Amino acid sequence: MARLRAPGGCPWDREQTFDSIKPYTLEETYEVLDAIDRRDWADLSEELGDFILQAVFHAQMASEQGLFTIEDALDAINSKLIRRHPHVFGDESAETSGDVKRIWGDVKAAEKKEKASAPQGLLGGVPRALPALVEAQLITSRAAGVGFDWENAGQVLEKLQEELGEFDEARRNPSPDRLEDELGDMLFVLVNLARFVKVDPEQALRRTNAKFRARFGYVERKLEERGKKPQDSNIEEMESLWQEAKTAL
Repeated sequence: MARLRAPGGCPWDREQTFDSIKPYTLEETYEVLDAIDRRDWADLSEELGDFILQAVFHAQMASEQGLFTIEDALDAINSKLIRRHPHVFGDESAETSGDVKRIWGDVKAAEKKEKASAPQGLLGGVPRALPALVEAQLITSRAAGVGFDWENAGQVLEKLQEELGEFDEARRNPSPDRLEDELGDMLFVLVNLARFVKVDPEQALRRTNAKFRARFGYVERKLEERGKKPQDSNIEEMESLWQEAKTAL
């Protein structure tokens, strides 16, 4: 990467900045996730290389500006892993994953106190620029960590029913702002429900997206066998094929 960025290297690589590379960093992250979802291990190996390249790219640009080096980044994560695992590298003990999460939270809290510029408040450290679903996961987990939470999944389901009713009411008297608010409330409760049943909502939705792709592809193929395209069909015919797809796939 240093050679690519150097005079006489690659014109495209030399033009890049932290901001211009951000979309590629996000894209490569999702391509890693996609390879895992497909259980394509050969592709995952390749995608992990692309993913690592993003870290190298950012570190090289930082090094050129005298900000930090790739060695600094690696030293930082090594130190963090040791610091946040005192039950492995120190005198703490942890018998369960719950114990580990508690220790991790305590260490993170201590780290924030040492940083004068750390954001104020429990949720201050959760970046607002995260995808909304990820942000909801993080802020609800942090609030739950200090006891601001339901007692069980049943209570979350009751809250979901309440929010469904409020959304239905908003739908009957439509106001764009209120509809958005109520829909957001439903999604927020669903993220909490996922947390209670220990399911990653992002991965759950990705799995459903993949399932929809496969089933709709089946519908398209069957219509093509009949000399049709989806726009030439109707909902009854497509629904019938959809039910076939649910059995076939």
